[in-house]
Order: sequence, then structure tokens, then C-alpha cells
Amino acid sequence: MAIAPVKKLAKAAAVPFDREARVSLALSFIIGALVGLVVVAFILLTGRLSARMYPVDSPAWRRVLTPVIGAAFSGYLLYRFFPDARGSGIPQAKFALFINDGYISLRTVCGKFLCCSISLASGIALGREGPSVQIGAGIASDLGRRFGLSKANLRAVLPMGCAAALAAAFNTPIAAVLFSLEEIMGDLHAPVLGSVVISSATSWMVLHLILGDQALFHVPAYHLVDPREFLIYAALGIAGGLGSVVFVKLLLYLRLLFRKLPRATVWVQPAIGGLVVGLMALYRPEVMGVGYDYVERVLGGDLALQTVTMLIVLKIIATATCYSSGNAGGIFGPALFIGAMIGGALGSVAHHMFPAITAGPGAYALVGMGAAFAGIIRTPLTSVLMIFELTRDYTIIVPVMIANLISFAISYRLQRQPIYEALAHQEGVSLPGLREIGEGGFSVSDVARPVGETDETAALEAMRDAGVRTWPVVQDGHLRFMVDAAGIPAEAGDVMYPDQSLSAAIEKMGAAKVDALPVMSRATAGKVIGVVTMPDVLAAFGVTEGHPA
Repeated sequence: MAIAPVKKLAKAAAVPFDREARVSLALSFIIGALVGLVVVAFILLTGRLSARMYPVDSPAWRRVLTPVIGAAFSGYLLYRFFPDARGSGIPQAKFALFINDGYISLRTVCGKFLCCSISLASGIALGREGPSVQIGAGIASDLGRRFGLSKANLRAVLPMGCAAALAAAFNTPIAAVLFSLEEIMGDLHAPVLGSVVISSATSWMVLHLILGDQALFHVPAYHLVDPREFLIYAALGIAGGLGSVVFVKLLLYLRLLFRKLPRATVWVQPAIGGLVVGLMALYRPEVMGVGYDYVERVLGGDLALQTVTMLIVLKIIATATCYSSGNAGGIFGPALFIGAMIGGALGSVAHHMFPAITAGPGAYALVGMGAAFAGIIRTPLTSVLMIFELTRDYTIIVPVMIANLISFAISYRLQRQPIYEALAHQEGVSLPGLREIGEGGFSVSDVARPVGETDETAALEAMRDAGVRTWPVVQDGHLRFMVDAAGIPAEAGDVMYPDQSLSAAIEKMGAAKVDALPVMSRATAGKVIGVVTMPDVLAAFGVTEGHPA
């Protein structure tokens, strides 16, 4: 593959910029409005269907059969017609952004809406926010393609759809913007910030025009009773972090078990999650669905300690099983539910032991929501703002910050991989970390040389042609080892991905003291798609033979 000169890269980027910049700005309003309407319809549909499919006073047999039938039906649809609609939606949106050039089919959007409506309405212990994000990203992707955006600008509109969806699903426009940048983009300084803000605000206005101005949760006024109470909030951060680790590890472990089952059982596996929820619902009906009604009750201190403690365990198991078995649904809502129950339980104990220096259990349930969200989703900034926007109570911010920071630290210490990154790893996909993406049009893909099947002899010839001292030896598309100019094999050190910056390539080559690195596919773990060399990198910056070109 020829090296793209600097002038060619700049010209290619500048030609469509003015037109596409205007189109992208207009799309930020259109995406916000359309995604807001779709997500509101999604909320109303799932809420009204669930009220009919498993009402509060429904008989025991109905609580068992409803989630099983709903999960089996949606599982068949996922297997037969909508395979890309499986899961929460957050990893899928990131796959589209970083691997598929911003492409999400309209078929997947429709499938996500349909399958999640069925499964969530039947009582599966998953949430609607993650699916909403994929739906929003898919709508943005489809609109971007219809308006003829380039691949680079098509990727830029996906965060607009994600922010618009979360703003409508959670009624949190500020947290939606921050989540799109912090988790989806992995870059708080992303240049799409303005457009993301516009789409989030537009979606939020649509939500308020249709459903009115009401917070998702109504909580009593909070005030700090005694400075010593901060110690209890710190203890809540520890509990939230440990609970987050248990949930994430259990979910990942169960998912591996389900993936080992025969391929022919994929369509029926979601029914196993439905059965687990149904059997639990015989004992505790509160475990069904996302459970926001019960979160509201524990925030008001209206659930007994025994009930709250039991719901922590049941919800962790139910959500992990439902997700791992392949149902369509997210973990945002269950994370808040688990956190509220952890906080409510600890708050009840603390208030019983130290009534003079502690607030009621509801305050701790509120802080616990943020702590669990920070520990499970690993977005501490988003979780702080989200709790504020969900409750509109600013006075709780400092305890939330303390608990979130501790929960995040414990979760990171005991489970290094964030949940969405770990899920992608199980799929054989490597997603970029924070600020890994190339900027200004200069990325490894611009200068990478293609490499096919290569033995030691072919590697030595390619080495001489490229003017470098190391080269990858590739067999069956996978890297065997690196070989030097003397033909001596050595283990591969660092690797590059096509969307990483050339600056990162220079840093990695300098640290490893090599002048060539293999370029790996993010979509297929271990697959070599090229090699990046120091001479090619320098030439892209206009430097040849140590002098400016």
C-alpha cells in the first residue's frame, strides 16, 4: 500500500469539509428530534406492555411463564433475523464507531426496538438505556449515510445519536453528553462536542414536550447530619465497589459458559435467563423488569432491610444470567437498582446503629446508585452528574463523589478490564482505550504496508525493501514472531492498530527500540493486517533520510 503524502491527506480531508460540516450541524438537530421521538415511544411501549403482561397482582404461574415465553420468542427473532441486535447495545455502538466505519443497519435498529420491547416487557431483568443507545446510534448512522457523509463524518454522527438516546431514556442531557464522550468516544476533548450537545438538548426537549418535566426518581430532601457521616459514605463506596466486581465477574463467567454451548442452542439460550427470573419472581416479584418502582420505594426508605438485602443477591444473579444468555437488554438500569439496594441496606444498618449522626436509608440508597454505576460501567464523572440530574438534588453531590471514587478504585483494582471492554474481548474484538485514535487524518492506516503469509525468507526480503531491521513472520493470518536482519526470531513486543496515531507508533517503536511494528485487526483478535515502519512514518510527516522532504 502506497504511503499517503501529507499534502494528499490534507487535500482529501479539506474538500468535503465545508459541506459536510454544515450537513453534520443540521443532522445534530434532526438526529436529536428523531431519536427523542423513537426513545419516548420505546419507553411508553415497554412500560405499558409490562403493566399488562405481569401486573403486580398476577398469579405465580404467570410470573414464571411470562419471562420464559418472552425471552424465547425474542431469542428466536435475534437468532433468525437480527443477530446484531443481541446484548446491551453499548459494545455494538462502539464496534460500529471504531471498526465498521460508523455503519449500523436500519434492520438492526428495527430488530433492537422489537426484540427489546418484547423481552423487557416480559419481565427480563435488564434495562432499556443500553438498547436505546444502539437504536440512537443506528438512526444517526442511517441518516448520515442517506445524507452522503464520508466515513470519517459518519463516525462523528454516532455519538450524537448515543447522547440523544441517553438524554431521552434517562432524562439526563448533561450526563448523556459526558457519557458519549467518556465511554463511547473515549475522549473528553472530542471535536464533536458541540454537535453532541445540540443533539442531546434537542432530544431532551422532545422528551419534555411529550412526557412533561419530571425527574426519573423523586427523593426526600437530603442534608448532611454530621461530618462523621462521610465515613459511612466511604464504607458505602467500598460496598459498592465490591458489589460491582461480583456482578461483573459473574456476568463474564456465565457468558463464557453460555458461549461454550452448542451453536444450535443459541436461539433458546435466552429462555434460560427468563426461567431464572421467573423462578426468582415466585419468591420476590420485585426482581422482574428493571425495577425502577422499587428503586423509588427504597429511596423513600419504604423497603425492609431483609427485602433489600435479598434483592441485592437476586438482582445480581438475575441480570447476569439474563445478559449472559443472550437476551436483548442493558445493564444501566440494573446497575442503579443494585446500587440502590446496597445503599439502602447499609443505610438501614448505619441509621439503626448511629441514629444521631446519620441520615435515613434513602440518602444512602441514592449514593449507592452512583457508587454501583461508577464501579460497573466505569464512568465516574458521568455517574456523578447522572445522579444529580436524576434527582435534581445538588446537596448529595459530595457524598456521591466520595463513594464513586472509592467504588471506582476498588472495581479497577479487582477487575482491571471495564465491562464493555471485557465483553468486546470475549467477542475477539479489541476496542481502543482513552485517546488512542489518530488525530488530524494521520493514523497508522495511512502508512501501513499490507502483509500476507510470510516466512523467514520472505521477511528478510521485505525487510531490505523497506529499509528496516525487523519484520513480522505471519502464518494463517496470525503473527508467529518478529525476525531481525540476522534471521533471528524474537517475540513480538508491542503492536499497533490501524486507527492509532502515528505519534503513538513513534513512541512505541522508541520504547521497544525497533523500527517496525505489526498492525493488528481490532475486529479479529490476533489477525495481522499490515506493518508500520519508522521510514514510512517519517515520510508521512514530510521527513526522508533524516531531512525535511
